[in-house]
Amino acid sequence: MVELVLQHWAAWAPGLSSRQQWAQWAQSPHPLTSKEVADAAFLPAMLRRRCTPLSRAMLAAAYGCAEAVDLSTVRSVFASRHGSINESVPLFHNIAHGERMSPSRFTHTVHNAQSGLFSIAAGNRMASSAMSARAETFACGFLEAATHLHREPARPVLLVVGDVALSETFAPLVEEPDAAYAVAVLLASSGEGTALKFDVRGEDEAPPPLRPVAEADAVARGWPDAAEFVRWLHGSDAELVLRGSGRSWRWRR
Repeated sequence: MVELVLQHWAAWAPGLSSRQQWAQWAQSPHPLTSKEVADAAFLPAMLRRRCTPLSRAMLAAAYGCAEAVDLSTVRSVFASRHGSINESVPLFHNIAHGERMSPSRFTHTVHNAQSGLFSIAAGNRMASSAMSARAETFACGFLEAATHLHREPARPVLLVVGDVALSETFAPLVEEPDAAYAVAVLLASSGEGTALKFDVRGEDEAPPPLRPVAEADAVARGWPDAAEFVRWLHGSDAELVLRGSGRSWRWRR
């Protein structure tokens, strides 16, 4: 069991950019969409032009926490199931046809691109992780953030989780909500905020499900785990349980 404090949160999805809009959504949740791209107007124009749709969404969520902390001082975890894989498709085409690839385009398809852009935009030189954990990316990202707090308890950790809808090249391979979103949570070891207890428990599964449980749950809801966490924050339930492959992730306030 890990005990920590949620000091602040921010999120972005099409039509949902302010905390008030997310609060209204949480009262009457509906499937998220992928019809918009975050404008990221807070970024310098030159840096904004370099951002993929995912980078814009994740930085928009990250900067939503700027009112609560100096973003240059936090450790960070950027977690995305797919990263900027959509931008990799033209590169795969280049390889298949023996054509030259664009170095600048490749730079923004690596999985730590959002972490790197954040460090540039915020002037942040603190430790940062970039990760993916399939359908359990949000929960594993939360665990990664907790390890950062364990390593340096006095320094807050910013967890940013996000994805955009997959291109038609990859979409048939994965069952998940067709959504663009990003959620950022600012976590600390102590201080003001919402006190949380977080743990993971093993569960027996025999036989294994044909499809990962986390995927099935997200598809049934119409929104990803990170958005379900935001919905839970606005409710009265004491505990949130997200199921994974042979385990359950639990938050209690």
